[in-house]
Amino acid sequence: MTTSAENVIAPERTRTATATATATATVRRNQGFQHGGWFVAPFLALFALFVVWPLLRGVYLSLTDANISGDGANFIGLDNYREALHDRAMWDALGHSAYFTLLVVPCITVLAFLLAMLAHHIERGKWLWRLCFFAPFLLPSTVAGNMWQWLFTQGIGLFNETFGLTTPWLTDKSYAMLAIVIETLWWTVGFSFLLYLAALQGIPDHLYEAAKLDGANAWHRTVHITLPMLRHITGLVIALQALASLQLFDQAVVMMDFGPGPELSTRSFVQYTLEQGFTSYRVGYASAMSVIFFVIIAAVALARMALLRNREEGTR
Repeated sequence: MTTSAENVIAPERTRTATATATATATVRRNQGFQHGGWFVAPFLALFALFVVWPLLRGVYLSLTDANISGDGANFIGLDNYREALHDRAMWDALGHSAYFTLLVVPCITVLAFLLAMLAHHIERGKWLWRLCFFAPFLLPSTVAGNMWQWLFTQGIGLFNETFGLTTPWLTDKSYAMLAIVIETLWWTVGFSFLLYLAALQGIPDHLYEAAKLDGANAWHRTVHITLPMLRHITGLVIALQALASLQLFDQAVVMMDFGPGPELSTRSFVQYTLEQGFTSYRVGYASAMSVIFFVIIAAVALARMALLRNREEGTR
């Protein structure tokens, strides 16, 4: 009889203990969420104030004929978007940004990898090489732009004088964008270089030692070990550089004396948007262009995420 009663009571005690433990864990989780919420609240407030609200405000303005004077804006629906889709100047500016991106991204990816390999394998003065490769990235965009503007200036520029050239880098549409690309490579390669260098230091040494025992030379070790181990970092570098290059503005404006370059050859999408908003005073139209550009940037980011997901699923 006692055994039978214990058999009935034991499961009840187990269920009661489990329910008590679950309730206790839930209470602690809720308390932790409440306490953690106070730490997150300032960030959420600033994020809503400086990101969410401007985004929503921009979308609203894109549906109006608002101007910079602040006069009452009339709701015009999708007229700004229709005009933008038929604006040849906007498409030209977008083409300039895309062309700049296609030039910069492959070059900066390869250059950053080569510099990281050099800094990783060099024996003497590692800290000096790393500092030299990364230091330009610390300069403000205006400083870097003004510096290279002087270097490219025809007649007095050090670039032409050093290589014995007479190239009108900043006044000819055939060379203006190339000059901006060269300046951008020098200025921003340090960031990608640092990512590659950190990734190289994370590759286990025993992989290279095993490859050496199998008779693999330096080229084979690079192709079959280093590059595959860096594929995720390479994808990250390409994505970050593509998103940054599409937003070309600072260096192009500074190097071209705050103008659109010879025959509008360096006017980027961002620059044209600012011209419409602050020169032509068409805030509504500029807001519509900003929304279009946001969609383009988001599409590039989502494409990168989808490609990465497909690669990870393919390797499983």
